[in-house]
Amino acid sequence: MNAAALLFLTGFVSLTGQIVLFRELSVAFFGVELVYLIALGAWLLLTAVGTIAVRPRYLPSSNRTAALLLLFALFLPLGIAFLRASRLLLGGIPGAYLPFTRQMAALFIALAPAGLLSGLLFRTAALLYAERGRTFAGAYGIESLGALAGGLLATLCLRWEIQNLPLALSCSLIAATAALFAFRSRDFLRRRRHLRRRLVAAGLAVAAAIALWHSGPLDRRMTAWNHPGLLDSRDSPYGRITLAAHSGQISVFSDDALAFETEGAEAELLAHLSALQHAGPRRILVLGGGLDGTVRELLKHRPQRIDVVELDRVLVAMVRNRLPDTIRNALSDPAVRLVTADPRRFLKEGSSAYDLILIGMPEPSSGQTNRFYTQEFFLECAERLAPSGIVGLRFSGPENFWMPQWIRRTASVRSALASVFPELLILPGTATVITASRTPLPRSADLLAERLRERAIQTRLVSPPYIRYLFTNDRRFELEKRLDQAEAPANTDIRPVCYPAAVMLWLARFFPELALADFPGFGGEGRGPTKIWWLIGAGLALLFLAARIYPAGRRALLVTAAGFIGIVMEAVFILAYQAREGVLYQDIGLLLMMFMAGLAVGAWLINEAVRWTGVRNKRTRWWGAGLLAGFGLLGIAALRHVTHPTLGGLVPTAALLAASGFLVAGVLAYAGLYRVQDQRRVIAPLYAADLIGGCLGSIAGSLLLIPFLGLDGTVMGMLILSGLSLLLI
Repeated sequence: MNAAALLFLTGFVSLTGQIVLFRELSVAFFGVELVYLIALGAWLLLTAVGTIAVRPRYLPSSNRTAALLLLFALFLPLGIAFLRASRLLLGGIPGAYLPFTRQMAALFIALAPAGLLSGLLFRTAALLYAERGRTFAGAYGIESLGALAGGLLATLCLRWEIQNLPLALSCSLIAATAALFAFRSRDFLRRRRHLRRRLVAAGLAVAAAIALWHSGPLDRRMTAWNHPGLLDSRDSPYGRITLAAHSGQISVFSDDALAFETEGAEAELLAHLSALQHAGPRRILVLGGGLDGTVRELLKHRPQRIDVVELDRVLVAMVRNRLPDTIRNALSDPAVRLVTADPRRFLKEGSSAYDLILIGMPEPSSGQTNRFYTQEFFLECAERLAPSGIVGLRFSGPENFWMPQWIRRTASVRSALASVFPELLILPGTATVITASRTPLPRSADLLAERLRERAIQTRLVSPPYIRYLFTNDRRFELEKRLDQAEAPANTDIRPVCYPAAVMLWLARFFPELALADFPGFGGEGRGPTKIWWLIGAGLALLFLAARIYPAGRRALLVTAAGFIGIVMEAVFILAYQAREGVLYQDIGLLLMMFMAGLAVGAWLINEAVRWTGVRNKRTRWWGAGLLAGFGLLGIAALRHVTHPTLGGLVPTAALLAASGFLVAGVLAYAGLYRVQDQRRVIAPLYAADLIGGCLGSIAGSLLLIPFLGLDGTVMGMLILSGLSLLLI
């Protein structure tokens, strides 16, 4: 097997393995998006360490590459098994988070073998490729093509409803089979040793094939470790849906976090407290959460029509036939229409006017769910409301103690609502219900209690005394006062204020002192260049100037900066697309593949251009300056893209992502060629620099830049960084 094929396989198995492990991490840590971001940074760092961990005079060979593929094939499924058993192995309580240190330990234990092996695989295969006079940039391009193929496979598997475990076992089977053919020896005395290695590779390939054949029962048994009453579990484009039953109660989990259960009374809160505020809701729209009994409760108000929009068709297919008779019959009522679609797209494409719109989507704790609680989304709701229509939503939270970040998050959503609707009503209880309208809302409990009696509605929780309690309780006025004092900016698509607040709320589970901490700048209003940003800019300028003295360090720092800019711009484009167009998995997969395609084309094209110009020619320096100028043009295009809603379609976003990947790989190719005679010497340091830049960009961009500066401010920061990087040319 030649070096080019090994490079392609390296990219393929590395990205596929990364995807399957990240999906398992999402489930193991209850779908918390912050863990995914930490995992991305950890993976890039581990891969960088794997690239530079071996001694400088490391001698590559096809046999060593085969051995690394064999180890990868072994550790990938072991990593999945470890993550599914991690709560049991590390002493976790069912349904509760592990302590933070144990979570991070589980994350690194699961990722370390595959991440380190990915770095070692690339270095070994790239050195083999460079031995015949070929370039590092060419090796990078071939590996990017392999990653593109791996991303395509993972995307198609979701479309074809192939689960995560079979995908992981298929990846292991491919790696073991490749190792079987990669082992070779021309030395007659060593053939026996290589025969043994081939037998090991063949045995592992057979074991992976057998496990793949029985992946269904194996998947269920591993899932049952955390769900003793397991009924079913499937991977969907939005997470892993798991159903469990106990004593007649059906519990539905999304990424192992409880989404809803069928015996509770929570569905009454949003349904009745919102519907009773309207004189007679005839047409109702339910955006998410329609399977938990909300539709059953709304039918008690005798509407003419209820449209229920669910995002995840896999969830609907799994749950509908297992629901209790009362909920299932409600969904089959002639007045009810169940649709699987993105709620924002449904609002844009529809024409009906509704008396009541209920938002039952998950709370804004991630970039995916934040888009259902923004000013732009509420404007879309307002366009579909009748003149006296009402929008209702709910937040879970403590009844007696409100943390500063919970207040900030709720205040930002209230500000977004207030920018669209002049009338708001907040009713805190076991869940805080917020309603909004263009017309006055009831300000006392008497009207709601009277309508409850007139409509002869039988409930378990929402009764006239309970309604009176919600309206007259001191907590209502105290919460309104706290929200007024918070003065949080409106939550928008461009500036997702809710997301950083959700990050702090999650961290407060493990570090209680954060529960009382308030960070005014975290999601605050100011976007201007504060002192800290001036200091960061000045520090980077001094660092870049100092790096000019040391050519190798200057080259590595340039690649690090390009990797940082590229990954941050990728996050900006994906978040902007996600906010406007919805999380359509085939589109998101295509966008990620476009970035990988840009990497492959950029590495190949700039490699050929620089070699044609001459690696020591002074004119070659203009390629580096031109690529950084390209980042500047990309930033200008990105500013228009994120600030103009009409420019957020699939084709423009895909083009911008491809351009971003092209520029990142182009800078790496330029740095690896300009005044470099021995390509083997730059493979490890430059590849590691690219990965470290991506690691820093993924963490800083998601946890600092976008929360503090918003999407537009983050793009401005990348424009400044690309300008400063000219000092490294």
